[in-house]
Amino acid sequence: MSADYPSLGAALESLRERERRISYLGANGHRHSTSFAELHQRALGILHHLQQRGLRRGDEVVLVISDNEQFIDAFWACLLGGLIAVPVAAGVSEEQRNKLLRVLQRLSDPYLYTSHPVWSRIGQRVRDQGEAAYRALRRRTVLSDDIEDVSTPGRAASCSRDDVAFVQFSSGSTSEPKGVVLTHDNLLTNIRDIQHAAAFTEDDVSLSWMPLTHDMGLIGFHLNMLLSGMDHCLMATEAFIRRPLLWLQAASEQRANVLCSPNFGYRHFLKSFSADKLAGVDLSQVRLIFNGAEPISPSLCAEFLGALAPFGLPAASMFPVYGLAEASLAVSFPSLDRTFRSRRLDRARLGYGDAVRLDGDDAVEHVCVGRPIGDCKVRIAGDGERELSAGTVGRILISGRNVTAGFYRAGGVDREGFTTGGWLDTGDLGFMLDGELYITGRAKDIIFANGQNFYAHDLETVAARMDGLDLGKVAVGAHRDAASGGDEIILFILHRGEPESFALLATAASAFLTEHSGAEVACVVPVKRIPKTTSGKIQRFALEQAYEAGEFDAALAQLAALQPHRDGGEALSTTETLLQEICNRVLGEQQRLGRNDNFFEIGANSLKLIEIHEQIDARFPDRLEVTDLFDYPTLAELATYLDKQQVSAV
Repeated sequence: MSADYPSLGAALESLRERERRISYLGANGHRHSTSFAELHQRALGILHHLQQRGLRRGDEVVLVISDNEQFIDAFWACLLGGLIAVPVAAGVSEEQRNKLLRVLQRLSDPYLYTSHPVWSRIGQRVRDQGEAAYRALRRRTVLSDDIEDVSTPGRAASCSRDDVAFVQFSSGSTSEPKGVVLTHDNLLTNIRDIQHAAAFTEDDVSLSWMPLTHDMGLIGFHLNMLLSGMDHCLMATEAFIRRPLLWLQAASEQRANVLCSPNFGYRHFLKSFSADKLAGVDLSQVRLIFNGAEPISPSLCAEFLGALAPFGLPAASMFPVYGLAEASLAVSFPSLDRTFRSRRLDRARLGYGDAVRLDGDDAVEHVCVGRPIGDCKVRIAGDGERELSAGTVGRILISGRNVTAGFYRAGGVDREGFTTGGWLDTGDLGFMLDGELYITGRAKDIIFANGQNFYAHDLETVAARMDGLDLGKVAVGAHRDAASGGDEIILFILHRGEPESFALLATAASAFLTEHSGAEVACVVPVKRIPKTTSGKIQRFALEQAYEAGEFDAALAQLAALQPHRDGGEALSTTETLLQEICNRVLGEQQRLGRNDNFFEIGANSLKLIEIHEQIDARFPDRLEVTDLFDYPTLAELATYLDKQQVSAV
């Protein structure tokens, strides 16, 4: 079992001769597979190049690689060489690039491992900070494209269980990122417990589209699967975003019986689903679909299972779980071979310290996420570490060998969030009933929208960067969409003037926040005051309650009447017309673009931009990168750029 290995590197050494393979399904539909032995050989070959550049055991290596296979090869090179891997998403937005810079600043003296295309974007952002900073990082950057010969193996290190394996930085936040320190012992302990709780065997086959910079993608569906000795497929996240039905088509073809997706993924899949598009798909072999990483919608689970039942998907396959990176992934799993369960609870009795009450006039469903697994202990606490009685809502605390020792800070460990007794406060609220865990909310105002998690205070900080807005005069809240089960982001702005002047401000603020954070704003609301506590903290919950109660409906109706109608009456060029048709298909006719309308002003988040790029690329092959949409964000600008590309290609 996993806990018997002295390190993750030793586990790969032991398993490399197993006749098992890792399959890669790329964004372009290309499929490729490699054996555990080939992975081991390639990782050692990359380690040789890293060591030739001067990297030594204990050095930090920030991995910014978009290709799954290249990422896995480099990640294992770090594990085998005793280097501290730091996975960071290779994003295209300004905020994602800024996050990378903040991660680099949090580390001691890191190296960067990336590709030429990614470096061209990162390097320009670093150069904006000064030529000296650019040259310093360039000297410590290794480009994966330059490594061709991996026949010479590097020197593997003899790592102990207490050594740091990698640092998992928080995703979605726009403030100082927090790096979760995970040792070999943390990971091996949790993987062993996952294997036991999910009854994994070498005969299982898994498939995942989750990003490898996410703990469910990397730990749950790669490290765990490799150490379980099973075949597993890593599908490019972009492939799922572009072609969501490919997920279950590939599962059928590969006879994968272990899958995963957060709440967002089921919604995205069902938007494209129709029975005729899955002709010939057989899902009867699916044993488990891990559902975590976001609040779980019972109605969405039921809708997904119902839609796929004709294709043989077992009703008991939906597997709602709870976990977080600080636990090395998993905290609680439900019982196997049992349909997912939920309880209807009175919404008025779900506050901190409340004893929950079944049903009630305003009941909401909460999914059971099972019992704590293996070594992980869970306590529902009130003030301090005081354990609350069953059925009482409190803070979810965890402890165990799988739990991180703290957060990374330039070579040291920060114990913020730990109690005096050694429990880690997860930041989540929930309760235990009949020994099983239910999650009721988030203690720190985290908003889950479009597959990402955003921190309300961070979005407020971003919005306040815009001219005309100040910190303390803007608040961010969330409204739960009953249909989708996800959050909608509501932007509240202090405004005491006329509606006409606010209409322009609202459009600009929504566009600014979308462009600089990736957050899609559902509604911008003018408020006469921003409620705050006596210590000056914004009372977001009071604004959300007022929004839910309809207190702003009249003002919003007035603003809606002032919005210009995009009737498409301008004379458009041939290219502009084609682009407008593409954008209307993706964004919807109600958001019909005029030639000078900015994509971000009508809520084109990163997922919609990828869909727009996919359709443009089909019409204008190889003429446009996704990043170009940020540089040419209107139909007129984009059409001009594409026309110039066409002229230069002739």
